Amino acid sequence: MKIRIWLDRALSFLTVASFSGVIIVVMIQIMSRYLPYTAIWTEELTRYLFLYAICFGAPLALLRGEFINVDLIFAKMSHNVRRFYEVFIYLLILFLGVILVKEGWFFYQLGKNQTSATMPFQMSAIHASILIMSIFLVLYSIVKIIRLIRNKEDFNSQIGGGEL
Repeated sequence: MKIRIWLDRALSFLTVASFSGVIIVVMIQIMSRYLPYTAIWTEELTRYLFLYAICFGAPLALLRGEFINVDLIFAKMSHNVRRFYEVFIYLLILFLGVILVKEGWFFYQLGKNQTSATMPFQMSAIHASILIMSIFLVLYSIVKIIRLIRNKEDFNSQIGGGEL
């Protein structure tokens, strides 16, 4: 359990760091329009940081149940029906995640022979985002399935949407 809490915190920190990086790089890009210095690398780095923000944030959203869903349908289901329905959904996510891990590994290998257009690193560092995200999606879907089977999910807190 401590490992998962550490992973959650690490992913949260990396998500915030990636989004912060996007903001900083975009600010540099905007400022470079008015300065004699031209930062041609900013557009590419913004894309890569955004990819990693999604890579680190998507597994957390899966674990916390923060993806978009239709609450109206869930509100009509009984607790047991919804539990089995969600186990089925997370089994599908697990299955697709395993496929993504396999294909992400091939994509990562493909990037070893390529370099970034404006930055000094291999594209495998960027292609690894799919592999990393897939591994965490598989891990967190297993966690969700276990929690659903043990009946430790509180569905009442998820119905009705989030607070603004």
